[in-house]
Amino acid sequence: MTEPEVRMIDVSNKTITLREAEAEGFIKLKKETIQKIIENEIEKGNVISIAKTAGILAAKKTSELIPLCHLIPLENVEIDIKIEDEGLRVISKVKAHYKTGVEMEALVATAIALLTIWDMVKKYEKDDKGQYPYTLIKEIKVINKIKHVT
Repeated sequence: MTEPEVRMIDVSNKTITLREAEAEGFIKLKKETIQKIIENEIEKGNVISIAKTAGILAAKKTSELIPLCHLIPLENVEIDIKIEDEGLRVISKVKAHYKTGVEMEALVATAIALLTIWDMVKKYEKDDKGQYPYTLIKEIKVINKIKHVT
């Protein structure tokens, strides 16, 4: 059996246009941990600020992490983190004028922001055996994609 050829998609003939994508995901946390985040009592620092920063940095490095993604000159990355009853919801919005979409950048931003939250609160989420029976990252998905037509 012959392996299929691996190649990046050629976008050289496509028109540059404004592209936008929005992705979201959720991390389930203990009530006590959520309260510590609200009261800014997490030992590593401000969870929301650091997770937002991590998400922005990750979006800019998407092509280094996913082999066949194009290097896209991003024009804006916004990360919104909402505190909910059972955890935190991360919503990432990415914009660029380019020849291909930015949904992978939005997904990577969301995933890394969520992983950063986990890393910052893991001390508070562990049980007495050092496990994470309650903590869960879920529902990472693209919720909106727009290609502006000029």
